[in-house]
Amino acid sequence: MNTLIKICGLSTPETLAVALDAGADMVGFVRFPKSPRHVTLDLGHRLSLQARGRAQRVVLLVNPDDEELAQAVEAINPDLIQLHGSETPERVAELRSMVRRPVMKALGVAEERDLEALASYAKASEHILLDAKPPRTADALPGGNGVAFDWKLLKGLDPALPVMLSGGLNPDNVAEAIRLTKPKAVDVSSGVESGPGLKDPARIEAFVRAARTAFAAQH
Repeated sequence: MNTLIKICGLSTPETLAVALDAGADMVGFVRFPKSPRHVTLDLGHRLSLQARGRAQRVVLLVNPDDEELAQAVEAINPDLIQLHGSETPERVAELRSMVRRPVMKALGVAEERDLEALASYAKASEHILLDAKPPRTADALPGGNGVAFDWKLLKGLDPALPVMLSGGLNPDNVAEAIRLTKPKAVDVSSGVESGPGLKDPARIEAFVRAARTAFAAQH
């Protein structure tokens, strides 16, 4: 698997253009009304057309039912589905079979035992996104909270697993995160924002540059 850099939660043509020009490999569009990064189906469609052929397009869904999944796929035509809820491995496999597209499953990590489910999900999806478990507050989002988990928990993780590191990454710490965990891919959302849902062009560019340099240093 080649190294990948994903910018998630893009919601305007302008910031999407910055991410594409910076060389992001994946761009993510959030379909979750409680999120400040939520996009309508119409906006998601337009952003997807803008990114087509330049980066892999990812639509993020949280515990979608069959109809919600079908609507998102029809409107946005993503290259990959990101499931960021409490979907079981069986449900992940079912949804993957339904749309016949690659799937990325997000797993919340706070302690070592949270990684025990990794192998089961790896059989049902193409990518596993390791994110920090959300804070235990009523308004916490499934992801995009800007919280990191203890990266040392990933020491000894099977390098063959298709893991993408997420959670609390930003332009200042992504190089250190890559050095410590040696992932094949990284994902950022709130770490390149000036406020909730407000992507910062300079931070997007700095993140991609720092991640790319750190990945190159591994070889």
